[in-house]
Amino acid sequence: MAIRVYKPVTNGRRNASVNLHEEVTHTGRPEKSLVTALPKTGGRNHHGVITCRGRGGGHKRLYRKIDFNRRKDGIDAVVKTIEYDPNRTCHIALIEYADGVRRYILAPKGLKVDTVIRSSMEAIEPEVGCTMPLKFVPLGMTVHNIEFEPRRGGKLCRSAGSGARLTNREGRWATLVLPSGEIRQVSVECRATIGEVGNSDHQHVVLGKAGRSRWLGRRPKVRGVAMDHDAHPLGGGEGRSKGGREPVSRSGTKSKGGRTRIKGKWTDARILRRRKSKRYGQLKV
Repeated sequence: MAIRVYKPVTNGRRNASVNLHEEVTHTGRPEKSLVTALPKTGGRNHHGVITCRGRGGGHKRLYRKIDFNRRKDGIDAVVKTIEYDPNRTCHIALIEYADGVRRYILAPKGLKVDTVIRSSMEAIEPEVGCTMPLKFVPLGMTVHNIEFEPRRGGKLCRSAGSGARLTNREGRWATLVLPSGEIRQVSVECRATIGEVGNSDHQHVVLGKAGRSRWLGRRPKVRGVAMDHDAHPLGGGEGRSKGGREPVSRSGTKSKGGRTRIKGKWTDARILRRRKSKRYGQLKV
């Protein structure tokens, strides 16, 4: 059982659960050569102005440098450990190449210690953890850490439990079904890693108390309707009223179901079907 649900012995334990991280094999310090300092910003930009509300505090972290490019081609790598990463939802794997170079990669589901993986620009055996261009990946397979543009590093499907299904190849484009339901085309020269990202139980964790949110660096947020009219578009009034306006953020951006995507992006031509929306049903291009 990967998720442990606590007995409600206290108010903070009621409904709370934790991830046991059964896949993790190393709980000590991370690889020293692959970490760097991660200073806190408190949601402020370089002018000291708050640009992201509700951020601050939280436990101190070291950033693990992840190899999203996987460009050491033709060299076997052995999985040394599966580790917890406080900076992302999935686990990470420490691999060591035959020439002694060590790297961190996203740990796919089913990857085990001492497994040999490889990245290549040519067709190789499609085993979990191996990386190759989409033009060599068999149709119907699930892939993750997918490049949006060739040689720019993996950008798609990097969170816990995510993975895209390769459904078709036509000319220089490969068709992917993303976890959101969106069907998108990317270049067949883009690399992808075989398998689904691990730690899929992350989505089932219930924090249970406000303190655990503070450990993660999440501060309390005040409802817009509880503010003054000059502090929020939904504020003001004599009673509890939004004034008939739809939910928006402090800057006026729609916060529930509204479309916020920039129109005219160059990638729009490669979207065959929009992602599914619970409120509006299937969105059309």
